[in-house]
Amino acid sequence: MWTQIVGKTRLALSPRQNHWWHVPLYVTSRGLTTSPIPFGNQTFEVEFEFLAHQLVIRTSSGGGRSMLLFPRSVADFYAEYMACLRSFGIDVKITLTPEEFDDTTPFNQDQHHASYDREYVDCFRRILINADRVLKEFRARFLGKCSPVHFFWGSFDLAVTRFSGRLAVPPVKPDPIMTEAYSHEVISCGFWPGDRRSRHPAFYSYTLPAPPGIDKEPFWDGQLGEFILKYEAIREAKSPAQTILDFCQGTYESGAKLAQWDRQALECK
Repeated sequence: MWTQIVGKTRLALSPRQNHWWHVPLYVTSRGLTTSPIPFGNQTFEVEFEFLAHQLVIRTSSGGGRSMLLFPRSVADFYAEYMACLRSFGIDVKITLTPEEFDDTTPFNQDQHHASYDREYVDCFRRILINADRVLKEFRARFLGKCSPVHFFWGSFDLAVTRFSGRLAVPPVKPDPIMTEAYSHEVISCGFWPGDRRSRHPAFYSYTLPAPPGIDKEPFWDGQLGEFILKYEAIREAKSPAQTILDFCQGTYESGAKLAQWDRQALECK
């Protein structure tokens, strides 16, 4: 919920980009950052600094504030965070309802989510750093349009998305978020820590629109409807990074082949 509050700040103030690329956070050596956000003639940046367990706000004029990260309610975090922004003259309104989550309690009323486990936060930080490094290596193999490696705070996953360059067929029941995200044919890979539906952290890959026959390819998970490589299998691998690269490359090739992408024009040799 805290990353949603910070991410929605970027969403509210940043110029809109295709496929919601003005929304995500980015991995740093110490946590997650918004990157510079415009406000008037200045910019500011918000970083989850997970090594020092602080949320740090910095402005282009040299100002800075920090908040300690500890077990506290979402409502308390929201109130202090907004007060910090107002101290810099930054008055922003965000939608208070969580996205892509089964509990829709508004942030300013949520007193029941109040956990912060330093050990697991640092574990997640280290996983993100290594996943970011490997996914950037995978991204470098592609010549076509490709997203940055970025962290979506709604689905809570680190992702990189390749595009064929062709428009996708609009869904029968249009959804404004999904229609914008998948307006063109994509193959996406990333890391996801799981949720209440699937509690296993994993690397994933999917092709949209899904071509016929993709469910017969290796690593396909019929329950989730995408390719899955569980994190436990990576931990046990002789070369974890190579295992992830092989998974991303193999599932990309499966999707690109079945969807008849122009691979010669899109890929680096």
